[in-house]
Amino acid sequence: MRSASEPAGEVEGDQGEAEPRLNRVRLLLVAIGLIGAVALDFLSRSPNRLLSGQPVPWGVIIEGGRIVAFAPAVVILVGIFMPGRRGLHLAVALAAAILAASLLWLAGDAALRLFDPAAPAARTSFGGAFWILEAATVLIAADAMQRLGLSPAARLAAGLALTLPTLAVLFLGGADSLSILKEYANRREVFAEAVLRHIQIVGATLVPTLLIGIPLGIAAFRSARLRGPLFAVLNVIQTIPSIALFGLLIAPLSGLVAIAPALGALGISGIGATPAIIALTLYSLLPIARSTAAGLEQVPVSAVDAATGMGMTRGQIFRSVQAPLALPVLLAGLRVTVVQAVGMTAVAALIGAGGLGAIIFQGLAASALDLVLLGVVPLVALAVAADVLLKLAISMMRRNAA
Repeated sequence: MRSASEPAGEVEGDQGEAEPRLNRVRLLLVAIGLIGAVALDFLSRSPNRLLSGQPVPWGVIIEGGRIVAFAPAVVILVGIFMPGRRGLHLAVALAAAILAASLLWLAGDAALRLFDPAAPAARTSFGGAFWILEAATVLIAADAMQRLGLSPAARLAAGLALTLPTLAVLFLGGADSLSILKEYANRREVFAEAVLRHIQIVGATLVPTLLIGIPLGIAAFRSARLRGPLFAVLNVIQTIPSIALFGLLIAPLSGLVAIAPALGALGISGIGATPAIIALTLYSLLPIARSTAAGLEQVPVSAVDAATGMGMTRGQIFRSVQAPLALPVLLAGLRVTVVQAVGMTAVAALIGAGGLGAIIFQGLAASALDLVLLGVVPLVALAVAADVLLKLAISMMRRNAA
């Protein structure tokens, strides 16, 4: 029962936490989605991949009763004004996942109906309204999952389950007539190689970053005199534009290979993956070193004193007390590093490193927006996946430590 002192308009959820009756987050996201749907095009159709397209009217997209694809939106609208209950949050999350898949199916279905065998080069592409509506539904699902209060592992499992409707549309061919899927079909092998190359560069960057950054962070924690100059140098490196740093490494690496040709046989050269990995490592040192030092600084002095009282040596205290307690903060720095490396590796394609950036720049050079998106969409997916997995690891560690 609500007490007299409880603010009006709030109720007790199933978890005992008071939630506003009006869900402002959902209201805002729905408003953004509606504005995007009215102001922008959901789909556009062009004579070929290079020319600008003309908007496809909503009447064509939803003709024949296809407006029923928006039925899950009713649950989301109800969820704005109903009290926050676990069952409602679960229903909203499911509705948002189904709506996201329905939007993709609507686009693919319209592209299939607009296909003209007499104009095989014609393309149907996503418009701005599609991306805004998809983003709004994904954020609504994420908000509902957050309010369910699930454990980190359960949240990850539920999140993967919510992607199943969209994956079903993709794998059953419901979107194959869209331009971006045609670009994928034409470059299937190149796309797979680009994704693998991108992951390899990011993975190869993390090895030297951790081997160098963690010792630097430990040194900064133990020596106040070293901390200032070290972080000043790493901050200066961060201020150098990525493309400039990539370019600065070309000449010295080329000269090094000229002096020692054997390095060329190892794959080292002035262009390609080597300067990309070196530059990305230099950029990644600051978040790793700073998070290592910050993690060690937040270890309670009482824990170190207790370990000292038990007769532990300095090395035993570091391995058994300080390092485990500092690990969540170090992982937070690693999360920033990985997400940053995933994004900056795309720029490394300009010096021949390959990866998804190569597809993006090919699309930009050819003014082919769908080819650009073929590189951008998996790039964003990789960054989000890395962020979610490392956040999950941090949450599990903090929960176990509590």
